[in-house]
Amino acid sequence: MTDQTVLDRIKSEVSSNPVVLYMKGSPVFPQCGFSAAVVQILTHLGVKFKGIDVLQDPAIRQGIKDYSSWPTIPQLYVKGEFIGGCDIVREMFESGELQDLLKSKGIETRAA
Repeated sequence: MTDQTVLDRIKSEVSSNPVVLYMKGSPVFPQCGFSAAVVQILTHLGVKFKGIDVLQDPAIRQGIKDYSSWPTIPQLYVKGEFIGGCDIVREMFESGELQDLLKSKGIETRAA
């Protein structure tokens, strides 16, 4: 089980940033294809987001899985709400659901 301080840190990040992506690597240099795919989608939409590299901190890497009860990385959060991993984000993007969700949460996107 993850330390409460780690969970508090995660909660603070997802609460204080409108869009947060827990990922492997950074938005500029993703370290896995799944993280790169989500970064590409968010960048394509013109969404400003905070990328948090789980490879830099093993406690965060495990902590985010415990926090969301979701076993894989990347994980996307919008306004504190867990959206999903790569497959879910990709499907939502392709169907237009992601753009609708972002708009409904007041997140600016580039006009498609």
